[in-house]
Amino acid sequence: MNTSTRGEKMKEEREIPDSSFTSAMTLAQMGLPNVPSRYVLPPSQRPRPGLILHPSTTLPIIDLSCLNNPSLRSQTIDQVRIACKDLGFFQVMNHGIPASVVKGSLDAAKEFFNLPAEEKMHLMSDNVHEPVRYGTSMNHAKDKVHFWRDFIKQYSHPILTWIHLWPTNPPTYREKMGKYSKAAYMLQKQLMEAVLESLGLNRNYLHKDIEEGSQVLAVNCYPACPEPDLALGMPPHSDYGSLTILNQSWQGLEIMDHDKKWHPVPVIEGALIVQLGDQMEVLSNGQYKSVVHRATVNLEKKRLSIASLHSLALEKKIGPALELVDEQTPNCYKEASFSDFLDFISHNDILEARYIDTLKKSP
Repeated sequence: MNTSTRGEKMKEEREIPDSSFTSAMTLAQMGLPNVPSRYVLPPSQRPRPGLILHPSTTLPIIDLSCLNNPSLRSQTIDQVRIACKDLGFFQVMNHGIPASVVKGSLDAAKEFFNLPAEEKMHLMSDNVHEPVRYGTSMNHAKDKVHFWRDFIKQYSHPILTWIHLWPTNPPTYREKMGKYSKAAYMLQKQLMEAVLESLGLNRNYLHKDIEEGSQVLAVNCYPACPEPDLALGMPPHSDYGSLTILNQSWQGLEIMDHDKKWHPVPVIEGALIVQLGDQMEVLSNGQYKSVVHRATVNLEKKRLSIASLHSLALEKKIGPALELVDEQTPNCYKEASFSDFLDFISHNDILEARYIDTLKKSP
């Protein structure tokens, strides 16, 4: 086949009709040799999967069981402080969630995304305020460039308020995902105590607000992608909440350090990933930064991830802790709520603007 003919063929393959909704799973099942043009990133934003990024860098792993040992607690809090200050990221071992519960949640995710398209479409919405919504890309109705990802997002705390809205198919979805959701919520409380203590605050700071806070499970599916060097599963972004607990079936998450260099996050058996969000950056008055991360895609493997996103209640505004503000370190951030963030992403392209930047006060 000559070059011009091949070029025309690729053009035709990229110009798959852009219906109002076509999931990444549907496109993957079509066996396309190329990604449709709407998934092709500008050259400057493309990943470089052949490049091994900083293999000598060891990302922090913290043994949470040491928090229960009085002689090891302060040393462990120091590890949390260093990880939060350096990266806004760490992995945790001995976190108390049984391996069977973690596996069960990933199994439920796999079963859900493997359902026929029509079984999922009744949950489809591009309204970011919906408590349960199925979708593709980030927001398929507004994205200028699409991302090779399907998702279901579901409000999860208090679980009895929301679980009746979750999918009833697969039949075990609510049971398996519910167990994981409740376990992740309990783990989040332990992690918040450690992070707050690492800032020099009382570990029970904002205890009532955290108890009444929001939990959203973002269940993601990144199908095998025919051109992983041209597309991403999710663009570089930070999460809005206080912290995110993530489990993943396969490597694909990358985090950015303060020098704007990318680091692939390995899958470590038995470990869960913890990422600081924008609320923690605000609360800490900038001592800790929310971690910018992205999801890459793989030529051969489908990847699943479950992000348990935690924040204060939907309408609860948060600003810097008064204990972390003084003459030397003035208040650097405006107050904001989870609801304010949802309004922002409803009207803005996250490729072009980060919400946290709108909260920073001018020097």
